[in-house]
Amino acid sequence: MKISTLMSYAHGFGGASREIVELEKAGLDVVWVPEAYSFDAVSAMGYLAAKTDRITIASGILNIYSRSPSLMAMTAAGLDELSSGRFMLGLGASGPQVIEGFHGIPYDAPVTRLREIIEICRKVWLRDEKLNHVGKKYQIPLPKDQGTGLGIPLKIINHPYREEIPVALATLGEKSVAMTAEMADAWLPAFFMAEGSDAVWGNALREGAKKRDPGRPPLDIYAGGSVAIGNNLESYRDMSRSGIALYVGGMGAKDKNFYNQVFRKYGYEEEAEAIQNLYLSGRKSEAEAAIPQSYLDATSLVGSEGFVKDRLVALKAHGVTSLNVSFLGTTSAERVQHCDALKNLIEKI
Repeated sequence: MKISTLMSYAHGFGGASREIVELEKAGLDVVWVPEAYSFDAVSAMGYLAAKTDRITIASGILNIYSRSPSLMAMTAAGLDELSSGRFMLGLGASGPQVIEGFHGIPYDAPVTRLREIIEICRKVWLRDEKLNHVGKKYQIPLPKDQGTGLGIPLKIINHPYREEIPVALATLGEKSVAMTAEMADAWLPAFFMAEGSDAVWGNALREGAKKRDPGRPPLDIYAGGSVAIGNNLESYRDMSRSGIALYVGGMGAKDKNFYNQVFRKYGYEEEAEAIQNLYLSGRKSEAEAAIPQSYLDATSLVGSEGFVKDRLVALKAHGVTSLNVSFLGTTSAERVQHCDALKNLIEKI
């Protein structure tokens, strides 16, 4: 199993990049570089390409609204060249609060847009012919009755480092997950709980897999949780409460919170309702306390070697092929140590 982690912005690009360099030495395989509505991710990924030697550098994620499909393809091709073929394009729909509230762009048809963007990107990278695309959301070149009418088909000037760059999708809904299983190279689910995953996503993954190109490798599924390996560390699992409360309780509008819906599908219907009500009323500490201990235990890699090994076995048994984790610790050295311990433990399974 490969090990991936999300680059933290807590100490700025410089400090975060230095830690990624050390994590690479300890066995990290993939770094996801977030963007949200912070500094752009592309600058950081270019910097990481120069500072690292082996790891895959993945956007985690770029939203599909604020860049045109062609620019997305160009950006991916540029980063893949800079990293000598170590880039993975991670895409997601984000949510209406960010897309409409920060970017001022209507949030519509995310599944259709994702599908068409992947198709367009792959045409650009393949570079077999000039770019033409006629879809529901994107028409390239722009039709003559729109704009100036002067648009012509073009082909990316430089030859991409690779004719196909891996695409990862961060999706949650049934339709988007099915499309992920059909088209993507990797899947980055949120709040993945091994024992409940089939009830939430199993049907969608199976339906999408039926339509998958048989020549494309199996979908690489990234999931895991927080990591701290050692005795008497069980209390560290509580460190995840604030992040879970933020997403399950406060991310998106009350009636359009995708993460809350996933939590409900795991069987935590009452808890999800309580967490959201408490968080939105400003009672954040109570929202954190309302997160079930059983969920924390099932979604973390925090504890003794035996506990973590059992959770790794459970993840593999429920379809996880690569790990997406966050390393706990008050210092960079401690987090790097946990990465090294996890790498050693994986090799024993």
